[in-house]
Amino acid sequence: MTKIIITGAKGRMGQALVSCAKNFRDLKIAATIDQGDKLGAVVSKTDVVIDFSSHDATPSIVELCAKNKKAIVIGTTGHSEKEKAEIGKQKSEIPIVLASNFSTGVNTLFWLTRKAAEILGTDFDLEIVEMHHRLKKDAPSGTAKSLAEILAAVRKQQLEKVVRHGRVGIVGERTAAEIGIHSVRGGDVVGDHTVIFANAGERLELAHKASSRDTFANGALRAALWVVKQKPGLYDMQDVLGLK
Repeated sequence: MTKIIITGAKGRMGQALVSCAKNFRDLKIAATIDQGDKLGAVVSKTDVVIDFSSHDATPSIVELCAKNKKAIVIGTTGHSEKEKAEIGKQKSEIPIVLASNFSTGVNTLFWLTRKAAEILGTDFDLEIVEMHHRLKKDAPSGTAKSLAEILAAVRKQQLEKVVRHGRVGIVGERTAAEIGIHSVRGGDVVGDHTVIFANAGERLELAHKASSRDTFANGALRAALWVVKQKPGLYDMQDVLGLK
């Protein structure tokens, strides 16, 4: 039996994790944590922490897990480069799964996006459109960033030099190197992502639409069962699903 602690338990994803965990025979919730609670008081009771708190809280949570030799699954998004570096420092101490999206479908989208970019080459213009509910705080979504990173890696580009977040005014013709990202917010949309490959005379679109947070929760719980069996290191959902 793998024991888990869920941080950010009162949030939308936290509640989904608590609900979905009941369907996993090999999992047991040891504790739930939210603002005002102290993870350090209960971390000894768990095998793995599942973090869906906030980006600025994640580094300290990872550090606490490392001190107590507890694995961690991180689903929180919006981390700065500094926060990502702080998380990465602990990869030699504990196994860490850090993923922008835990959906099996989205991770298949990652794989398909890489393959399509390799096959289509540099003649196609690349654009990403993502839509989420009105309450989402970060933009673009972590999933959209991951898709952009995949596209940039295939083309051997530095993403920060070619990314274009929306367009307004007289911006001139689109350059061949650009990777566009467009964020839409509204209603209660759980998460829609579309990758567009556009060329003269044809267009390929790869899309994933999530209608329930249970999709992400089940993936994170699956990752928790997987990560406790791994050596220290920094992993993602592609590793969990065996897509690498």
